[in-house]
Amino acid sequence: MSKKENKKQSLDSPILDETQPHQINAPSFKGTGIKMEQPFVNEHGVVIGDSHYNSPNSPLNQWSDDVDPSIMAGDEWVHPTNDIGWNTSENRELLEQNQAPQGVPFMHPTKDVSKSTD
Repeated sequence: MSKKENKKQSLDSPILDETQPHQINAPSFKGTGIKMEQPFVNEHGVVIGDSHYNSPNSPLNQWSDDVDPSIMAGDEWVHPTNDIGWNTSENRELLEQNQAPQGVPFMHPTKDVSKSTD
C-alpha cells in the first residue's frame, strides 16, 4: 500500500485514538477493552457506521410514504461502536465502568501544594 493510499484510508475512518471525533459528545472507548470497529456493509448493501448515512441503496435515500420504517430494524442496521446510542448517559456510564483507573493525581505526602492557589 502506498503512503497516499494509507493516508486516504486513515482519513476515511471515523476512528481516532479510540474515539469518534466527528461526534461532539462521543465517548472514548480508550481503556475499556472494547475495540472500535470499522464501518461494514450489511446484507442489504448499505454501509453502516461510516457517519455519512448516504449509501445509494439505503432506504433513507429512497424514502416515501410507502416505505415501512421497520425494514431498518435489527442488528444489521446498528454499528457496534459508531452508533448514536453510545452518546446516551446510560451507555457512557457502561463505558466508564469498563475503563481502567487512571491513577491518583500526584499529592505530596507532607506539603499542601494547592495552598493559596484559589
